[in-house]
Amino acid sequence: KVLIDVPRSDLAEELAQSETKIQVLQDTLQQVLDRREEERQSRQLLQLYLEALKTEDSIFSKVAEPEAAPRKEMDVVDTGTSSTDTSATTALSNQVLAALKEKPAPELCLDSQDLELVLKEDAAALGSALGWEQQKAGALQEACEQELSKRLRQVQTLRSLRNTSKGKKTLP
Repeated sequence: KVLIDVPRSDLAEELAQSETKIQVLQDTLQQVLDRREEERQSRQLLQLYLEALKTEDSIFSKVAEPEAAPRKEMDVVDTGTSSTDTSATTALSNQVLAALKEKPAPELCLDSQDLELVLKEDAAALGSALGWEQQKAGALQEACEQELSKRLRQVQTLRSLRNTSKGKKTLP
């Protein structure tokens, strides 16, 4: 990058080469940088595709679970009768509340269903259950909303990619 940014005449003088050779050198270096950037973007797109595929598989496996067997962590409900002063009732399990409290970025640790539950909670009740100020709980809910939105976009991107690939060839 530095060699590309150096004025051609200065670089030609320093390397004792003609300006045309320096121009070819700088053009080649720029092409290498452009190719690396394209490769980086391709890796990011592939990673996004793989994450969306995992998310979609996770969503489909949850849909396939029978309704008669609810998730264990959803069986535990904070009834608001704790010995502390907080009397907020939340539909969040103790496991989810612990993750929200202990993790530096809890929105990345929760599954999409738990993110939806966090978003449905009242910010004041959530803050009270976590022992936080309402503003901090609201910020947490906003982070959860952004993460859930990102996941949904990934699923939509995956579906779009699948629809595009179905038009080109049939999948086995």
